[in-house]
Parts: sequence; structure tokens; C-alpha cells
Amino acid sequence: MSAELHTHDRTRAQRRALLALLAAGGTAPSVLAQASAGTYPQQPIKIIVPFAAGGPTDVLARAIGVKLTERWGQPVVIDNRVGAGGNIGAELAAKAAPDGYTLMLGTAGILAVNPALSKVRFDSVKDFTPISLTANLTSLLAVHPSLKVKTARELIALAKSKPSQLNYGSSGNGTASHLAMERFNRIAGTDIRHVPYKGAAPAVNDLVAGNVEVMLIGLPTIMPQVAGGRVVPLGISSLKPSAMAPGLPTIADAAGLPGFEVTNWLGMMAPAGTPRPIVARLNREIVDILNRQDVKDQLVAAGFDPLTSSSEQFASYLESELALWGKFIRETGIKAD
Repeated sequence: MSAELHTHDRTRAQRRALLALLAAGGTAPSVLAQASAGTYPQQPIKIIVPFAAGGPTDVLARAIGVKLTERWGQPVVIDNRVGAGGNIGAELAAKAAPDGYTLMLGTAGILAVNPALSKVRFDSVKDFTPISLTANLTSLLAVHPSLKVKTARELIALAKSKPSQLNYGSSGNGTASHLAMERFNRIAGTDIRHVPYKGAAPAVNDLVAGNVEVMLIGLPTIMPQVAGGRVVPLGISSLKPSAMAPGLPTIADAAGLPGFEVTNWLGMMAPAGTPRPIVARLNREIVDILNRQDVKDQLVAAGFDPLTSSSEQFASYLESELALWGKFIRETGIKAD
């Protein structure tokens, strides 16, 4: 039989299949999407992590990936794509095939802050389908003991009595610790001056040495210094208590700043156009994993506050975060390095 006849027979078979799908009462795309979700996954899944191995985002992605591998029998591979403050990984994820086999663990910095700080080659809303929020990383307001303040209210009073004379360290211009402290300055009415560093470690080292007096930085980074008595903790940046910092008040309560909250959230994303049944299945599995007590314990020990949501809730939250940080960055004129 000739190649032309083979092709003709295949075309007729495909047409008959399409007509059968339409006759079943649904559109072909929706039926095919349901079928693909029913057999998903049939090959390894890749989670793009836009930061280096061993960092907080990587730790969370691997915790989720291990459990998905156990449940599905398909390898979940972590692909660390580092650079440009997370933008390189996000650009790759945005261009990936929308088939459920490439995901990204995104962060507030990448998805809500970076678009306002620099020109990015992705659209946080149009290029991604949110799956679920996964965790918050809470920060701690800490000071050097030489300030002799014991509460956030005392720090505010001291800073107002010495405008522009106190300094705070951050991981660098445009980073989470920079934005968090500038938000504190604005809401508290203080003028604590910014000293940017190339990363969290040198900033914390200078806080311990007393070269800067104040920091608002992630709990996992600063808690060892608190435990060693080298810095004084004043409050956490979330509205709820943190299991990693039991007994510490929120900044909102301790500083008398109702509603003050700055957290670095993380959430699982898929490329835009990923079939809804696949997104729904991923959401169910990830939410179930994050609600397991053993996973919660593992993540709390690593400094996370586990968090889950529906895809729709995440989408709405992302839009509100884009608006909030876009407005804040425009008004303050903050620039990235």
C-alpha cells in the first residue's frame, strides 16, 4: 500500500475519532484535556527553581518533589536556573510547553516585585497558571545590642530622635530585606538609612559586628544569631506567630503598626494554557502533601510557614501583590542592583 493511502486512512481515522468525541456531547479539546489528566503523569516532571541549590526555594521544591515522586512513580526533577534575580528561570518556565511536565516554584520577588524593578521578558499573569501557594518565609526585625532597645516601639522612638543616624543592612538593592525595611520605614515614619550588601551573609556579619544596627531579614538567616545572643529580636514580619520563632511578637503588635505584614511567599506555577484538569490534579496533590504533618514539621524546621490555596485564590493574590509592590516601588524609587 502506498504512503498516500496510509496517510489517507490515518486522516479518515482521525476524522472519525474527532466526530465521535463531538458526538459524545463535549468539545474535542475539553475531552482530550480530561483524557490527558486521567493518565497524567506519564513521564518525568521538571520543577524549575530560579535560584541555586541549597537555598530556601530549592529546599521547598525538593520536599514537594520527593512526595510527588513517591505518589506518582514518576521522577520529579529539580532544575536550578540561576540568574537575574530569578528572571532567567521564570522566562524559561513561561516559554515551556503547557502540558504539566514543566512547573516553576516562584516567589514574591520574582513574580510580584521584579516586574516593577526591571524589564522582564515574562508577564506574571498572562504567562503563568497558578497552581497553589506553598509557603511563607517570615522575616525578623533584629538590632545590635549596642542600641539598648528591647522592643520595636523603642526602636521607632530612637530612630525618630536620631533621623538618618541609624543604619540597616540588606542583601542588596531591590531584595526582599531591602523592600521589607523600606516598608517599615514608611509605615513607622522612621528614616533608618539603607546599607546594601552582596548577599545576606555579609549583611548579618556586619550586624553582629555592629557596623549596621538594624536588619529585617528571613528567620532562617538570623535565628542562629538570636540563639547565640549576638542580636536582639524585636518582632516578626507576619501577622501570625511563627513556629520557628515561638514567643516572639509580630511587628504589627510590638510596634503598634496594625496590619503591618511583609512575607516572602512561594507558590507553584505552570505555563499558561496548561489544561485545567491537570492544574486541578496538581493542586489537589500539592495541597495534600503540604497538609501532611511530617512535611509541615520538615518545612517549619527549615524556616517556612506552610501555606496552601486554590488556583483561583493564588491568581487573585498574585494580582493584588503586583499592584501593592508596583505602587510601592514607583513611589519610593527603589532600584535593583
